[in-house]
Amino acid sequence: MPVTKATDADFQQLLTENKKVVVKYYADWCGNCRLFTPKFKRLSEAEQNQDILFLDVNAEHSPEARKRANVTTLPFFAVFEDGQLLETVSASKEEAVAGLISRLN
Repeated sequence: MPVTKATDADFQQLLTENKKVVVKYYADWCGNCRLFTPKFKRLSEAEQNQDILFLDVNAEHSPEARKRANVTTLPFFAVFEDGQLLETVSASKEEAVAGLISRLN
C-alpha cells in the first residue's frame, strides 16, 4: 500500500476510517527523515503490512496531528489502532520502526 500524505485537515478522518495506522512525522529540514523515506515506503509495501495505512505527516505544518502522538523529536513514528494511540518511537533505524509496526499485526 502506498504511503499517504496527511495534514490536520484529514488526519482524524483517516484514523477513524482505518483500523490500523502507522504515522511517520517529519520536517522538510530533517535529514534523517528524508533518509528514512525509502525505508518507510518499503515497510508499507511489505506483504504482512497490507492491511495497515501508512501516513506521512509534516510535523511543522500539522500541529494537531503532532499533538495526538506527543511528538518530541524527528523522525517520530506512532501506531494507532481503532483511532487510539498504541505506542510511539523516535528512531532512524528500520528495525525499531518494524518492531513498532509489529504491534499491529
